[in-house]
Amino acid sequence: MSSFLVKQAQQRLKGEITLLGDKSIACRSIILSAVSQGKTVIENFPFSEDCLYAIKVFQKLGIRITQDLRNKIANLSYQLKNPSHQYPDVKTITVFGKGLYGLKKPKGPIFVGDSGTTLRLALGVLAGHNFAVTLNAGKSLSRRPMLRVTAPLRQMGAIIKAKINSSATLKVDGECNRTINPSKLEEYPPIIIKGGRLKPIAYKMPVASAQVKSAVILAGLYVRGSTCVIEPVKTRDHTERMLKLFRADIKVNRNAIFIKGDKELVSPGRVFIPGDISSASFFIVLAAILPHAQILIKDVNLNSSRTGIIKVLKRMGANIRVTHQATGTRSFEPMGDLVVKSSKLKGAIITKKEIPSLIDELPILMVAACFAQGKSIFEGVGELRLKETDRIKSISDNLIKMGADIKVIKTLELEKIIIQGGKRLKGASVRSFADHRTAMSMVVAGLLAQGKTKIDDIACINKSFPNFLTLLKELVY
Repeated sequence: MSSFLVKQAQQRLKGEITLLGDKSIACRSIILSAVSQGKTVIENFPFSEDCLYAIKVFQKLGIRITQDLRNKIANLSYQLKNPSHQYPDVKTITVFGKGLYGLKKPKGPIFVGDSGTTLRLALGVLAGHNFAVTLNAGKSLSRRPMLRVTAPLRQMGAIIKAKINSSATLKVDGECNRTINPSKLEEYPPIIIKGGRLKPIAYKMPVASAQVKSAVILAGLYVRGSTCVIEPVKTRDHTERMLKLFRADIKVNRNAIFIKGDKELVSPGRVFIPGDISSASFFIVLAAILPHAQILIKDVNLNSSRTGIIKVLKRMGANIRVTHQATGTRSFEPMGDLVVKSSKLKGAIITKKEIPSLIDELPILMVAACFAQGKSIFEGVGELRLKETDRIKSISDNLIKMGADIKVIKTLELEKIIIQGGKRLKGASVRSFADHRTAMSMVVAGLLAQGKTKIDDIACINKSFPNFLTLLKELVY
């Protein structure tokens, strides 16, 4: 582990960048391509760690996945010129699907790394296969709650065993014996799942989670009948959009999703992954705050369930313009180019209802709030504590070290963050907490702060955005 030093940006931020494909969509494209009929070519596929694990998981389940030979040659040349880059920018992969029931029992346990999307969505697919699989996870993902996924899959008929952790203990005869208190019970990886014949359910989700919703929908593909999932708040709909592309019998009526199962998926032949808006958010915030900045970000995903970051920043006064917006030409997702210019930001209130559409962008939005004039309030942010790290703590602790005015208020109803902006941040020694979004947020904060900022470790950035620093240097230095 080596520290990383960030200096205050002295030059203008100017230029044009194209981002790797959206990580969430890319993982889903692997999964649906694997259980569909036919060959699927996936374009603009990002070679981040999470997406690598999605490939490895389904290869171990018997699916052939290859990388385009021309891209292999191009990437080899790129790596020779840039030996410090661990992961090349892979553009195209091909998945040879084996149909809905085509997965094979693996030879042993499968390691999913820290890819929550891969683990939770794979559980939904494996619930429909009549063999047992053990799924092990990395250190970070092994601390993230899984009962929200395993509970509905058990209702559908899957047999699941997981690591149980309950904070409720009972002292008997001088010994602490664990008791199972349903209100305190939680499950974590490793998870053993044995699927088979599933039954349809109508599931009202207790928490807003696109991953949970997707796991139940994917399990619904293996049901004779219709499965219904009802969301408390609308979350990202990448799974629903992609299932339509693969000709699934799926209907969406506001917050209710209906999927009819026992029907083979058919590959569309080619899938284009639009640029990741979560990755774009770091550049958007930086360009909005730095003086005399102007950047163009091409082919960004503009799905309305993901553009909360743009809506909030515009409300704060950010100069963001969408150009060349297109739907259905190269992608099943809406996408377009973003032009971002220097702006004078003001504080804003971000409501609980808005959180699902920008949950991954909250760390960098908190950085933006520090440079906005006035007060910003983030309501209903409790889910941030259940990410790769406790992001409320990681971002707040770091920004407070840099001089930010931040308060965290927790009540029985919700948890909120209050940031009084307009105070100049100063460089400090901060931590990434081995969390990719915390690390990138601190890089941006360091570029905006006076002096130098030392980050303890940034290797975790490879989880989602392996060429982040390369693109940043092209624009800033």
